[in-house]
Amino acid sequence: MDAHAVVRQLPLRLTTGAFVLNSGLTKREADRPAAEQLHGFASTTYPFLGTMEPERFVKLLSTAEIALGSALLLPVVPTVVAGAGLTAFSAGLFGLYLRTPGMRREGSLRPTDQGIALAKDSWLIGIGLSLVLDGLPVRRRKARRRRRC
Repeated sequence: MDAHAVVRQLPLRLTTGAFVLNSGLTKREADRPAAEQLHGFASTTYPFLGTMEPERFVKLLSTAEIALGSALLLPVVPTVVAGAGLTAFSAGLFGLYLRTPGMRREGSLRPTDQGIALAKDSWLIGIGLSLVLDGLPVRRRKARRRRRC
């Protein structure tokens, strides 16, 4: 990957990585009521999570956010890998927005006042997809350009 691409990705990786890492570190300190609230919210939308203990769920969520935030912040992690992780993780978060009653206005994708905090995860999907696309190999594009000339 060229140096311009690495520099171009820095703002996305640093700001998003710091945000996700902070979220994971904050959840690491969650007490039982906070864990139960997070777990209840997630398991309402994703019922398979209902069998998990709230503290275990929050610990796993925290670990995933810390790992993802670190991957975004560490330049040794390939951009396409960090972007794919962010895309997958934020798609799960955005699913909460789409599937939780009261988050969207009736018959619309527009958020209610309560849904704004979850609607912002659409930005994380966009950032993740941008990193994936930017991290894809460019050899094929350069080879195609050479053949056209």
